[in-house]
Amino acid sequence: MSALAVRWTQHHPRIFLVLAALLWWGLYQTLQPLSEVVVAALPVDRQSHLGATLQFFLYDTPKVLLLLTGIVFVMGVINTYFTPERTRALLAGRREGLANVMAALLGIVTPFCSCSAVPLFIGFLQAGVPLGVTFSFLIAAPMVNEVALTLLFGMLGWKIALLYLGLGLSVAIVAGLIIGKLNMEPYLEDWVRDIPRAEAQFTAVEVDFGERLAAGFQSVRDIVGKVWPYILAGIAIGAGIHGYVPQDFMASFMGKSAWWSVPLAVVLGVPMYTNAAGIIPVVQALLDKGAAVGTVLAFMMSVIALSLPEMVILRKVLKVRLIAAFIGIVATGILIVGYVFNWVL
Repeated sequence: MSALAVRWTQHHPRIFLVLAALLWWGLYQTLQPLSEVVVAALPVDRQSHLGATLQFFLYDTPKVLLLLTGIVFVMGVINTYFTPERTRALLAGRREGLANVMAALLGIVTPFCSCSAVPLFIGFLQAGVPLGVTFSFLIAAPMVNEVALTLLFGMLGWKIALLYLGLGLSVAIVAGLIIGKLNMEPYLEDWVRDIPRAEAQFTAVEVDFGERLAAGFQSVRDIVGKVWPYILAGIAIGAGIHGYVPQDFMASFMGKSAWWSVPLAVVLGVPMYTNAAGIIPVVQALLDKGAAVGTVLAFMMSVIALSLPEMVILRKVLKVRLIAAFIGIVATGILIVGYVFNWVL
């Protein structure tokens, strides 16, 4: 962020926000025609496999990065109202049921990544948040996050984004309720159970609007700075599928008629390590080639919510039986989501 932008943010935050929004919208509107102009200037046939691949890559790369930058900035501002301390305070002492719903909803707007899974998990339990409620948050935060919803809306439309939101939240809420009813606290690691409980406290701190905008810019630097390699890799894979895979090829083993495609997609997604920004361009390309919506979204959800690296991290605080129960319950929910999507769409 330049010194001029810093001064504008501090002294005229609302004017700066309006001008930035107009600039963002203007850039977004130029992406499609600009990508066509660039491809037309290259020594390739636009109708060839290579031409289609290049157009997909040159259009989707700035589109995804621009969408991601915009939503991460907005959520960075919103997150100044929902710190981890405030989230714990909001959930502590709540009864299961309503608390599971609140935890899943807070997961959408609360910053989360695999590396923060253990400290968040410990902090929630230490504050007296029930185990099932904690899992509702940990499932929703990576799976139904602002990045996934924004990119789904931008690439696949609002209907799929809303369906994903509703069904993803349902998986998080129901899985948390089931884990809570199973009374699986004995399967926490011993040192976690022995942590003394502490009252969840939250002290409100006055933050002016300029500081909130600065937090939004910091979120862009932190998040976009980390995920852009995954974005480029995902778009490159999607571009290759878009340009070289024959139309309707994916329908043969990822279509609605193949009942086994949804569980296969879930199994294939677990060992992968990426995030929503990296996997959604692949999802878009698979859909263009005839794959069923439910199948590819089940694949996406398993990649995000059941990634092997996150399970390895959670093994520090959970015994194997609880991890197995968590995987089984969430995977079952994702399977149901996949079949519902294939049935509805």
